[in-house]
Amino acid sequence: MTERAAGGLRAVALGLLLGLLSGCVMLPGQPVAPQRPVDVIELTIGGAQQAIRERRTSCEQLTRRYIQRIEAYDQPTHLNAIIYINPNALKRARSLDKAYAITGRMQRLHCIPVILKDNFDTADMPTEAGSIAMRGANPPDDAFMVQRLRAQGAIVIAKSNMAEWAFSPYETISSTHGETRNAYDLTRVPAGSSGGTASAIAANFGIIGMGTDTGNSIRGPASHLDLVGLRSTIGATSRDGIVPLLANRDVGGPLMRTVTDTAIVFSVIAGPDPADPATAAAAGQVTDDYTAYLKKEGLQGARLGVLRALVDTGDADIEVMATMERAIGELKAAGAVIVDPFDIPDFDRLRKATGFCSRFRYDLKNYLASRGPAAPIHSLDEVVASKRYLPMNEEAMQWAMSVDGPPEAQEPPCVDVEGDPRRKQFLEAVVAAMDKAHVDAIIYPSWTNPPRRLGDLASPHGNNSPVIAPHTGQPAITLPMGFTRNGLPLGLQLLARPFDEGKLIQFAYAYEQATHYRRPPAQFGPLPGGAYAAGQ
Repeated sequence: MTERAAGGLRAVALGLLLGLLSGCVMLPGQPVAPQRPVDVIELTIGGAQQAIRERRTSCEQLTRRYIQRIEAYDQPTHLNAIIYINPNALKRARSLDKAYAITGRMQRLHCIPVILKDNFDTADMPTEAGSIAMRGANPPDDAFMVQRLRAQGAIVIAKSNMAEWAFSPYETISSTHGETRNAYDLTRVPAGSSGGTASAIAANFGIIGMGTDTGNSIRGPASHLDLVGLRSTIGATSRDGIVPLLANRDVGGPLMRTVTDTAIVFSVIAGPDPADPATAAAAGQVTDDYTAYLKKEGLQGARLGVLRALVDTGDADIEVMATMERAIGELKAAGAVIVDPFDIPDFDRLRKATGFCSRFRYDLKNYLASRGPAAPIHSLDEVVASKRYLPMNEEAMQWAMSVDGPPEAQEPPCVDVEGDPRRKQFLEAVVAAMDKAHVDAIIYPSWTNPPRRLGDLASPHGNNSPVIAPHTGQPAITLPMGFTRNGLPLGLQLLARPFDEGKLIQFAYAYEQATHYRRPPAQFGPLPGGAYAAGQ
């Protein structure tokens, strides 16, 4: 045996001994203490790991509990948020238990259950993007962000339903698994296209939820499900291994129940990826610990601009507007300086000039090529020719097929912010207005109307999420700001300068701690037959 190997064994033995003396390490087969049983309702990353340290649960028991909740609640209630349970989840949990018993150490996301939207590549489960044309096909490897989550000890326990090809911001209907409902009211929509993830996390089927946002699809569902949803700066996180909609506007990110857990997850997933050239901009701009921004007094002196153009709209719901005005007062009471109104010169022209140009056909072909010869299809043309898509998406398909060839050949080019004069001008105008008013972030409601009823595509929706951030590339966060009288969640949105995610987390955390509007949906309480206390 080499001296290095012998030294390693001595270190492990010493760590095990110290762990046993401190009560922080479980030997293989050591029973979990029966006192203070753990429930998963509103359980946080810190609460789950504390319960494991205190031997009130094991990783395997915790993982099994989440799977039991999915089986007991998802299909029986017709929520229909989950499409696959990972068959390897319990095996992964047992391996984490064994590693912890030996080392007494936890990685940042040790044993934390993840719900992934169906457009994140996973080698151990199909990735279908809500399309029947992709049904049952496993990618060759994990998406970059999935790799990062797993490398820190997270367990991907399930895939969630999504709108077919992420086409709809208003509802979540796939051609593979049907329609997802809102966990707070099963007659309402969860928004789209990450509605499956949002309803699953709201119903406490997991702790980490991952979605994607091309225009709305993290922040919109988060608002409708009383969650925190972060759309980061374009380039702060990798798009590698995510089925694209519009690669020049796509962002993957977390949908969580707390700002603290959002900060932890974003710390793990943010950063450069050689496979995604856009993330070169993240070097020196992102940090590996966004929890440093979790300050209860974080709103003291913050200057927040109320963008009335996205508040006082003609079809805005009166109750939503009253809630927004209350939120403005709460921000002020927490120490913020409110700049009201905050104006962006020439705002209407700028927002209308940056429409979502079509490049889905091009981006999908490149993505499918990355899946190699085993890809279930090789182009959007095959899907259209076979008619394997929802009839409701006929218009979206025609839009997608209307353009062929590279995006840079379009006029104006359908590319990134720097390469598109319309997008660059919009970004410069927003930042200049913020600079002039000395504003740290802009605020407005994520939706000016409550969640619609299922099947309703005619009543006002008031979707504000696609107006600025997808075009300018700026980061934005949605967080709970209360409920309507009949219990429907409403969301407040904050938008900041590029790579100012830290400020967004700071302001969101301070508001969350001052208001505590997050509450779980009543229909998805503790499982029957268990005397479980609320999670930590």
